[in-house]
Amino acid sequence: MAEGSNGRRRFSDKWGKHELDVLAVLSSAFPQWLTSRQIAQRVKAYADSYGELADQAAKAAFAKQFQRDRAKLAAMGIAIESRQPEYSSKSEGQDFASYRLQLGSEPRIRLHFEPEDMPVLAAANYLARSVSISSMAEEPEPAHVSRTAPRVPQTPIPGLGLDSIAPGLGTQHIPESLVKEIDSRRFAAKVMDGGELLNVAYSDSDDLAMFLLEHPNAHIVSPQEAVDAYRRRLNAAINFALADDSEGKSSATVRAKSISSNTGDEDDDLEASQKNHAKKSSFQTGSEVDRRLRLMLFLSAHLGEEYSLDELAVRFIGVPKSDDEMRKSVNVIHKDINTLTTVSDDGEMAGSQFFDIDWSLMDAEGIVSATNSLGLERLAGISPQYMSMLTASVNYLAHSRLLPADQRAQAESLNERMRAHVTPGDTPWLSLTGYEAEPFSFSVVKSAIDNHALLDMEYRDGAGNMFRKLVAPAKIFVDEGVYYAAVWTDVADVAPEDKRSLVHKDETLNKVTGEPRIWQILRLARIEHARIVKPLSEPQIPDVSVSELRRWAIDNGTPAVFITDQPHLEFIKTLSDATVEPCGDGEKVHLTIRSDSWFVAFCIAHARHIVAVAPETLRTMIIARAQRELSVVGAADDADD
Repeated sequence: MAEGSNGRRRFSDKWGKHELDVLAVLSSAFPQWLTSRQIAQRVKAYADSYGELADQAAKAAFAKQFQRDRAKLAAMGIAIESRQPEYSSKSEGQDFASYRLQLGSEPRIRLHFEPEDMPVLAAANYLARSVSISSMAEEPEPAHVSRTAPRVPQTPIPGLGLDSIAPGLGTQHIPESLVKEIDSRRFAAKVMDGGELLNVAYSDSDDLAMFLLEHPNAHIVSPQEAVDAYRRRLNAAINFALADDSEGKSSATVRAKSISSNTGDEDDDLEASQKNHAKKSSFQTGSEVDRRLRLMLFLSAHLGEEYSLDELAVRFIGVPKSDDEMRKSVNVIHKDINTLTTVSDDGEMAGSQFFDIDWSLMDAEGIVSATNSLGLERLAGISPQYMSMLTASVNYLAHSRLLPADQRAQAESLNERMRAHVTPGDTPWLSLTGYEAEPFSFSVVKSAIDNHALLDMEYRDGAGNMFRKLVAPAKIFVDEGVYYAAVWTDVADVAPEDKRSLVHKDETLNKVTGEPRIWQILRLARIEHARIVKPLSEPQIPDVSVSELRRWAIDNGTPAVFITDQPHLEFIKTLSDATVEPCGDGEKVHLTIRSDSWFVAFCIAHARHIVAVAPETLRTMIIARAQRELSVVGAADDADD
């Protein structure tokens, strides 16, 4: 222990190996519990300063450093559990707790992943880790915590064990759009929907409220702050006034900015109480120590197998851009292996050596073969709990718009293989608000669009009547949270002879455009069956914007109005073709809606900024829905009690 400039004792960690020493000692002792004294005596970095515990300053310095190292390991996915001893005699000194690795009662799962699985697996791991970390906010903090004591996560960040069987995961490219959408949803809540428990990642309380209202009979299970924020919105909606629906001359048209934008405002207590838990670990681990831990677990999972230094360099550092860069990476891996085989400074402390390495093989041929891992193979692989979350993430990405089409197909294949290792019923369901799984007809419609083909489809209208028609799908878009397909019905000239009876060109006039309704806008969820048909020649479909297509779809829409309590709110920019005008301290927003239920949900979700709505029929529907939801929230609270 060295003396600091202020005279206080501090531990030297010039090699960044405290946590590796601790891990070696605890792993070699498992399942035995070790006291503070035993740990301090066996870890070289501690032993020089800990002595016989005669110095109270040394005791305090050790305790502080050990908790820091423990927290670093937890942040990297390796938890150390503690317990109080049954008794503590005076001769035992100040050992008020004992420690050991937290391995769980079930063995880790090891799978073989193909190279083509890596991009999908990296994306799924990013999603699963994000949901897991943001869910950590639900765990209660201890009633009394020292202000100087480092925070030790009770639930370690998952995923490190995955690197032991899927090395190189951290070098994979994850689509920026996916990272952006996941990172924008800073919180997670558990929601019960139709008897199924969902882990919902969301941006703010408005976002979560919209999700709940779009899922009838769904209710929040946890955290309680989210339940309270939702209840406040419902109470605000009940008090909506009737808005004046006249339109002034100063109205300005608003174009949709983003389907899933969210307000930038902080919500009441929810975001304030959870902001410190938002998808960040308590400690930022150094890349060098982190890499060594990953390498250590990989070698532990593959004892006796042979890997070249070049291969390990690519897996754990990345593909080099030049021969010189490869040589540098190999030297780094070589140094890491030296460190892992002589963790303690003198190499003689108990548990000081993670591996026995065939040095002659490595020196002669550059091949690494490790044995004797001190039982660290117990940490290698995926825990059953994280395997369930990871499988759910792969399944979600296979059916969402967040991954490219080729990766989604790979995700589907990977999902089938991973499900064999998950107990039926144990896979949690995941959902990102605004990015729910696509309707089953999405892929076939998208394929027809990409290949300029026709579509023989059977679909139901709003009244439930079944129809069959041959069309040329042009675009898929999302409006008011629903997937739609814009299809061109004038396909008689390119339809095969045996399919021409299915061509139905609509000649009725659209009320908005005054033109024949050659375009048809369909909800994808209403397409029951669809088959791709090869046309005689490529259909000639006019290029029409989504905004114009939307006009075709709402010729029977309902004019609606709402008034806000302040101007320039971000969520208004998500509304297609809305017009906005100043109104008192806020704004009056006019829009034409296709779905009354969507408008009801939208107004309740943003009730903290809306003071009045029109027409009266919609206001009545909003109040009735809010009252119904309040009864559901109350019933759920009673059930929990």
